[in-house]
Amino acid sequence: MEPDFDEFYAATSRRLLGQVYAVTGDLGAAEDAIAEAYARAWQRWPSVQRYDSPEAWVRTVALRVAVSSWRKARNRLRAHSRDQYADPRAMAPGPERVMLVQALQRIPAKQRRALVLHFIADLPVAEVAREMKSSEGTVKSWLSRGRAALKAELGESASIHGGRGEY
Repeated sequence: MEPDFDEFYAATSRRLLGQVYAVTGDLGAAEDAIAEAYARAWQRWPSVQRYDSPEAWVRTVALRVAVSSWRKARNRLRAHSRDQYADPRAMAPGPERVMLVQALQRIPAKQRRALVLHFIADLPVAEVAREMKSSEGTVKSWLSRGRAALKAELGESASIHGGRGEY
């Protein structure tokens, strides 16, 4: 008779947690990886229970999850270390940027998204239209209305600059 998932989990989870912990050296990471692996096993239990060793399958999945988490964390650290700003204060938005973001929050979502994609992400109108699944004419209308709304929010001197994600 094939064991049901609850019996399988009760019989193997502590052992597998210990094994994954021994590999990762981090109990929290091991617990997260084991939880994810058992969740995947539960979703596929009709297939997994027929494997020669469901325990080996869960262990393999857990170790892959742990390695994937480790890689993501390492890549985040690398990205942060490449950051051009050594001084965290240099990354703080200036008052103009804060005012612009606040003003953008007060205009309709489609206008806001079109403005950000066109002027901040520096996408041409055609690309904005594709991404927003709209016609170029509609995007041009959103851009025009959005700029007018920003001008009303920020005053005549307000501007939104494009290029390389800066504003």
